[in-house]
Order: sequence, then structure tokens, then C-alpha cells
Amino acid sequence: MTHYKTLSELHIGNGWPPPENPLFSLVACQSDCPLGNREFTADVYMIALKKLQAGVILYGRTPYDNTNGSMFFMKPRQIIEMHNLQFEEDGFMILIHEDYLHGHELFSTIQKYGFFDYEVNEALHISPKEEAVMWELRDKIQAEYDNNQDEYSREIMLGHVASILMYSQRYYKRQFMTRTDLSGKTVTKFNAALQLYFADDGLQTKGLPSVNAMAEQLHLSPRYLSDLLKQETGKTALELIHLSLISEAKNLLKTADRSIAEIAYDLGFENTSYFTRLFKKQTGMKPLEFRKNALLN
Repeated sequence: MTHYKTLSELHIGNGWPPPENPLFSLVACQSDCPLGNREFTADVYMIALKKLQAGVILYGRTPYDNTNGSMFFMKPRQIIEMHNLQFEEDGFMILIHEDYLHGHELFSTIQKYGFFDYEVNEALHISPKEEAVMWELRDKIQAEYDNNQDEYSREIMLGHVASILMYSQRYYKRQFMTRTDLSGKTVTKFNAALQLYFADDGLQTKGLPSVNAMAEQLHLSPRYLSDLLKQETGKTALELIHLSLISEAKNLLKTADRSIAEIAYDLGFENTSYFTRLFKKQTGMKPLEFRKNALLN
């Protein structure tokens, strides 16, 4: 697999013209866009808008129509891989070397956008109206990029990039709701996967359920799963796992004639202290206090 340390290397490797700025570039994605059948990593952030001429992208193993635009977000050193996609001419890529963000507020804020950790098949599918917004911002960046860049250029271009990211966050929230309408509540499937994990003795054989394990069961990336659940329930995947564990713990504390340490082990905890801390955080009481209070009532 090829790794590109600089934008110049990335441009040369893909047959694009040299970038105007060594740390920031714009690429027009034509129908023969070489990213259609390549696999590589780079020290850059990539924001891309592409339109498929044919075919669908599997989105959490649910096929989504891509006659409208789709946006992809890649962070540095993330594997970029797309195969067998046919693109229309309209499309663009914004490539930002991570060094370009040093000393700018976007250096911190860009890391807060979870969609940079999504898989390619969890792309943002935008409506024609939303696509027009993205093209307008891209054109503003292009105008500044093609101008004689000066001390204001970086601030102006990154300001427009920040707007693209904020709009993308808004559109993803819309997509989360649309996805729920098409395939049902993710939290229902998540809870079912957790209950199956408990029923199959996963707690004893595999330990505490992880977000990664649950995401794999639902064919989603961990970050996308957490963001989707946060939209539906107000809680992340890890918080929901903890709630389920504490619910199981409460049942065992009320009904099982076993010690706190034995119950902690049955629930997959490696030590009692971690179980006790988590239980108190969720309930306000230590397990033994909860048991005594339950017996009194």
C-alpha cells in the first residue's frame, strides 16, 4: 500500500497537476477519477463530493441510491479504498495536509467531527439543495485558492472548510433520521445484539461487551454507531452498554445468592473495584448498599 507524506507526492501519484499550495489543494473529480480503484494512505484530511453514474454504495449493508451527491471524509493515515464505482464528471476533493492546521482553531475542532472516523460505506448522501450549498462553499475556496495567496488566504479558506464541516454535521443528523425511517431504530437492534451477547454467555467467555464488537454485529463503524445512537437516544453506544450491564447487575443483586465479587465476575468485569465504581456512578450507590436497600423494600 502506498503512503503519501506530502500533497505533492499525492498529486504525482495520482497524475494530478502540482498543487498551488504545498499544504492545501483542490482537485476536480472527473469521470475517470483515479480514486475509483486505488488504495492508499496520506498525511492529509480529505473532503470529497462525488456523484455516481451507476451503482449503489452499501450503507451499513443497506443499499442507498447515489444519483445525488455523496460526501466522504478521510483523516490522515486512514486507508482510502474505493472499488468499481463509476463517477459522473461533477465532483471535487479538498485536500488539507495536517501541518496546514497547526496554530489554527480548526486543528482542534476538526477532530471533534465523528464522520472522519466513518467507513466509506457510511458516506453522507446529500440532496440537490444541500449539494448546491457545498458547491458554493467549494467555489469560494477555489476563488481564493486561484488568487495570489497572501496572509489572509489561509484564514479565509479554512473558514469555508469549517462551514462545510458544520453543514455536513447538520446533514448527517438529517440522514440519521432518514436511515431510521428506512431500516428501523438502531437502538432496538443494538439492544437485541446486547441481549444475545448476554444470552450466549459472552460476558463469561469474552468479557465486557465493547463498542467495536457491537458495531461489528450491526455492520457499522464504531464511531458511526455511537453517533447514530446518540441521535436516537441521547446516549452513546458505551453509555448504553453500561446501562444494560447495570440493569443486569441490579437483577442479580436482588435475586442471586452470590457475593459482589462473584456477580462482578459473572458480568465480565475483571475486578470488583471497577464494577463497584461503575455501579455507583450509574445508581449513586455501591452494589452492597443497593442490595441492602432492595432487601429492606
